[in-house]
Amino acid sequence: MDVEDIGARHPEAFHQSDRQTSAATRENTAKKLGSSTGRFANATLVRLAEFLSVGYKKGVRPVKDWNTPTNVEIDLMVYSILNVDEKNQVLTTYVWYRQSWKDEFLVWDSQDFDGVKKISIPTANVWVPDILINEFVDVGKSPDIPYVYVTDDGVVRNYKPIQVVTACTLNIYNFPFDVQNCSLTFQSWLHTIDDINITLMREPEELSKDKSVFMNQGEWELLHVLSKYKNFSVDKEEYYAEMKFHVVIRRRPLFYTVNLLLPSIFLMVMDIVGFYLPPDSGERVSFKITLLLGYSVFLIIVSDTLPATAIGTPLIGVYFVVCMALLVISLTETVLIVRLVHKQDLQPPVPQWLKYLVLERAPVLFCIHKKHRLCSRLSSQSTDMENYKENNYGSGSQHEREGGLLGLHLTPAKDNVPPLMDNILQEVTTIRHFLEKRDKCREIAKEWLQVGYVLDVLLFRVYLVAVVAYSITLGTLWSVWQAA
Repeated sequence: MDVEDIGARHPEAFHQSDRQTSAATRENTAKKLGSSTGRFANATLVRLAEFLSVGYKKGVRPVKDWNTPTNVEIDLMVYSILNVDEKNQVLTTYVWYRQSWKDEFLVWDSQDFDGVKKISIPTANVWVPDILINEFVDVGKSPDIPYVYVTDDGVVRNYKPIQVVTACTLNIYNFPFDVQNCSLTFQSWLHTIDDINITLMREPEELSKDKSVFMNQGEWELLHVLSKYKNFSVDKEEYYAEMKFHVVIRRRPLFYTVNLLLPSIFLMVMDIVGFYLPPDSGERVSFKITLLLGYSVFLIIVSDTLPATAIGTPLIGVYFVVCMALLVISLTETVLIVRLVHKQDLQPPVPQWLKYLVLERAPVLFCIHKKHRLCSRLSSQSTDMENYKENNYGSGSQHEREGGLLGLHLTPAKDNVPPLMDNILQEVTTIRHFLEKRDKCREIAKEWLQVGYVLDVLLFRVYLVAVVAYSITLGTLWSVWQAA
């Protein structure tokens, strides 16, 4: 019976004898290497490296029983957050990646090699699992580590730093108080779970809290790294193992608070202070226009600082737009009030309904005291004017009656009046009508001024309530997001 017949009838015995022959061959090779002469005669690591490389096939998964899966333990430590590109939705990180597995063909007896229990050998000479990151979008500038560590029991440790450029869904709505959650999914690209299985090198709790190597001086702060294992299938036939790491980072908002929020708040405060300028002066309009122009320039300057994406706008951008709208509303209110209080001879009298609502009801409801002081001044001036008219123009005098006739376009009897006196009487009557008309226009202007003051106070309070409510709402939202 030949060797082929024996192998066909007893395959297990044949493979066992083959492994024993291979082990004996490697032992004989080690003895030969140990007895070699030359400059490597006493180099234990050289003898060990040559012993491990004899008959090694790096293209074959290193297991003696092909039904045994290779368990690859991986670990991840975030070293630095290099860049967060909100526009392209890309995250660039620098991580320390570690993986280890057992190579059953890289085992030796340390007693045969002067007690050496581990050795570094080139990565290109051993089998390496094809574990990649699914979110890779670009090849980073990672240093090449050409060696792996191998222990005498066959455990291979492959430690290396990696610059990871990955796709990540970035939510910038809460900018600059945003928290980003980006995932790094490690998975064998070709081998199924029957060939390669992925496990964690450390406990998930220890991995989550580990910030020992993180550089904590940049814009982003590392909160934790969460891990999750699962297996998935594309065609429901072959399943693959994957380990997903969730890198949770938070932006430090101090820079943006100082350079974006505070200048905007200062301009809004100045706009509120501008309401204390007298409404009947033109300085308030120019002041409001200057503030509006200044805020426009401010928005142009900070436009490059705000993150830009095609899927949304950060809340701080909406805040700036609303502040601009409030400034426009404030300027519109100022123009309206200045138009009301502007003195014109052709200005119509104040309607009775407007007097009732603004001059009587509004001051009582909103406790506007300036209106009462203005009313008292106007009433006192009106009383003085009436007393002056009664003292100087008696109701029963001849000049009053004649002036009244002239005012009614009736010609008085000229029999007893000399022509010179008639001309003087007409001139005096004309002057009196002019003064009365001017006083009436002044009274109308004062009434409109009074209405303007009351409306200015009302609109200022409404504007102030809107600004305060808007500020409290945004502050509360940002505080909740920052706490979360």
